[in-house]
Amino acid sequence: MRDIDPNDAIDYIIKNAEKFAKAKAERIYLEEFRKSKKAILMKESFEETVGAQEREAYAHPDYRELLRGLREAIEIEEKLRWDLVAAQARVDVWRSIEASNRREARALG
Repeated sequence: MRDIDPNDAIDYIIKNAEKFAKAKAERIYLEEFRKSKKAILMKESFEETVGAQEREAYAHPDYRELLRGLREAIEIEEKLRWDLVAAQARVDVWRSIEASNRREARALG
């Protein structure tokens, strides 16, 4: 197993925390904006029934583009989240190794 430097993992977490926060904010914004966009598109529709307006809104290119943006935002957020989880796991592994090393040193000494 390669040497684990917990400081590198912690630095990574600190460096990427803001990126994760921005990615999550973007994803939540797009999820909420999706509702507004649907309402705007339904209002612009020439259909009379709510069901037909909704169908037109969901089929509209602007709505589908928004969904593609939401997909990308979720992908970015999830990548950052799992990278941060992995960095925390590295710290946890290092902590376990260090505890094992201390126990071993006490047993030998």
